[in-house]
Amino acid sequence: MHPFLADDFHVRWSTLVPSAVEPDIRHALEIARNRIGEIVAQDPARARYETTFGALEEATELLDRGWGRLNHLDSVCDSPEQRAALNAMLAEVSDFYSSIPLNPGLWSILRAYGSSAEVNTLDPVRRRFVEETMLDFLQSGADLGETEKEEISAVQAELSKLTKEYAEHVLDSTNAWELIVEDESRLRGLPDSAKAAALANARARGVATEEKPAWRFTLQFPSMYPVMQHAEDESLRREVWEASIRVGHHGEHDNTALVWKILELRQRKAAILGQANFADLTLQRRMARDGATALDFVENLHDRIAGAFADECRALEEYKAAKTGGTVGRLEPWEVAYWSEKLRKERYDLDDEILRPYFPVDRVMAGMFELCSQLFGIRIEEREASYFEPGTRPEGDASIEVWHPEVKFYDLHDSQSGEHLGSFYADWHPRESKRGGAWMNCLETGLPPVDGAARKPHLGLITGNMSPPVDGKPALLTHSEVETIFHEFGHLLHGLLSEVPVRALAGTNVPWDFVELPSQIMENFCWDRASLDFFARHFETGEAIPEDLFQRMIDARNFMSASAFMRQLAFGKLDLELHLNLDRYRGRGLDEVDAEILAGYKAPLATATPSMARRFNHLFSSPTGYAAGYYSYKWAEVLDADAFSRFQADGVLSGKVGREFRAHILSRGNSRPVDELYRAFMGRDPELEPLLTRSGLGIDKVA
Repeated sequence: MHPFLADDFHVRWSTLVPSAVEPDIRHALEIARNRIGEIVAQDPARARYETTFGALEEATELLDRGWGRLNHLDSVCDSPEQRAALNAMLAEVSDFYSSIPLNPGLWSILRAYGSSAEVNTLDPVRRRFVEETMLDFLQSGADLGETEKEEISAVQAELSKLTKEYAEHVLDSTNAWELIVEDESRLRGLPDSAKAAALANARARGVATEEKPAWRFTLQFPSMYPVMQHAEDESLRREVWEASIRVGHHGEHDNTALVWKILELRQRKAAILGQANFADLTLQRRMARDGATALDFVENLHDRIAGAFADECRALEEYKAAKTGGTVGRLEPWEVAYWSEKLRKERYDLDDEILRPYFPVDRVMAGMFELCSQLFGIRIEEREASYFEPGTRPEGDASIEVWHPEVKFYDLHDSQSGEHLGSFYADWHPRESKRGGAWMNCLETGLPPVDGAARKPHLGLITGNMSPPVDGKPALLTHSEVETIFHEFGHLLHGLLSEVPVRALAGTNVPWDFVELPSQIMENFCWDRASLDFFARHFETGEAIPEDLFQRMIDARNFMSASAFMRQLAFGKLDLELHLNLDRYRGRGLDEVDAEILAGYKAPLATATPSMARRFNHLFSSPTGYAAGYYSYKWAEVLDADAFSRFQADGVLSGKVGREFRAHILSRGNSRPVDELYRAFMGRDPELEPLLTRSGLGIDKVA
């Protein structure tokens, strides 16, 4: 009756059609409102955990499921009909969610129970849930007057609308551009894999034939980036670069005004809630605690690597001048990746194409599973899955279903007990109906065995936009893409290995400056000889990476590391400044503001680059997202480099350390303060030096 709400662990994706969106979501809204009403209507004197906070967690379960599935499909299978159906319900759903902490009757019941003596008799996890929920309500405006509550609700609804519009502009402007190259001579320098992919793409679009070849390029990363790195034709690189900077910055898809509107609404929300700015509002219960601390963290790291960054920029300018016979001067934006790759190849005799044959995606996945089985005590098995066009699943078919033919489905078990802990989907290749980037989501948060009830397994997904298969060969990845797979799988393990009995505290529901620790620590295994041998095998011969190639890879690891480091700091700096100091920047041009904020964070270039803010989905494609939190990536890098030192000390493949990481970090979610979880694993607070050392920036690099 209601496919989006169906209690099927194996989701029947083909039944989730646009015409079902409104009736399903309205039904879920009605149930959620009724459940909230039941909590409010109870006698406060007889209230218990199960009828208050426990009931609140269950109240929106159906809506969370249906709305989550719809938003997932919006990310991976966009269509005009589905987009229209989602947008038709967006305001009502956003209004409902924002109304929950602003409901005075509900808050009265929760506050009464939350301050009662009975709370002290709860087990530690449920007691923490009570405390965290009360803080959520207060931080969302539960104690505000009616006028302020109405304004907060209106702000949230508008933010939901504008951020959705922003994300659609990014996707649509990305898909609006293509480049058809008919003169093969323009492709000199391009790797064979990139040319083959572009040719296959052109054939698939009907713009190339066997008799008349052509090559189609898009703004999807696996298509455009090889051009920026390798194409000898500077005009081709410039054409692609100029197209890339028009994403979110051109005609009907221009996000400039939306950026300022979103920033103003966030600032207004913070002011209503008694905070000086959106950063302080957002970071109250994260590890940084406030915007000033997060900004100080970014600026301190900037100062420590500024000298190395300047040296790298100058060295690249000198290298180009030496190779071209020209004078030393600033590079154009479309020259940086090209000359960097040439310098890296010359210095280390290494480029991505040499390594690609060792990273077929299926072998990478299988080897990663073997590695994680040894480390964390798990077993992963692929299940046969089927794809059906929407509305075409045969009646009575019992297949595990996926939303696209390329998607795969896996079960994850505990290797000792054999228990089914969770399952997940993997979707790795780009499509024009799929948003860019890579991410992990939880579709169903399970529960460990509690009070005699059986375990409820978790259901998650990992997805990205990696190099696709071409000409009958398997998808051969770059090493960077392999790191991305390990990164997203780390997030997934954080979700699927949760043993927290309260869903709201489970898995990745942790402060966002801690959430990247499990993902980023996994990237370290992409650089160790012993762990690489699990998954880095030649797709034709099965041979491991030769030792001399491995050494060149390790030697090149920190090539331009200060520049990569500074790029992440620049994103964090822009984010924090816009959300901390909006008064300083409003009313000015976005590019002018960007240049002012990022002076000393961007490489000096001959042509100024427009602000990334117009296509920065992390910051502006949802009401909060990573807004005022992008620094989290670097914050968590400090944690992951430090925590990985335990693996290195005991042997990188240490099952003992891996199981302790599972026990103290992966399985615990937000059931205790995360700084306590970290100390339980490491025995101390984190230290900065391992990150700088790993990046090759740890010695005498203070600017």
